[in-house]
Amino acid sequence: MQKAVIVYFFTDKKNNLEELNNLLSEGWKVVSQRAMSDGGNNASISLVIVEK
Repeated sequence: MQKAVIVYFFTDKKNNLEELNNLLSEGWKVVSQRAMSDGGNNASISLVIVEK
């Protein structure tokens, strides 16, 4: 089974890294990652595909 997760990081307090970390701790593995932003305005957005 695969899931697509949009991971965003704007600041230390405004991000959803915990969502990805929770999936990884449940045994999901990252199969691919693609940047969806150029990092402008100190924001980073990526498409992460995880698989279990």
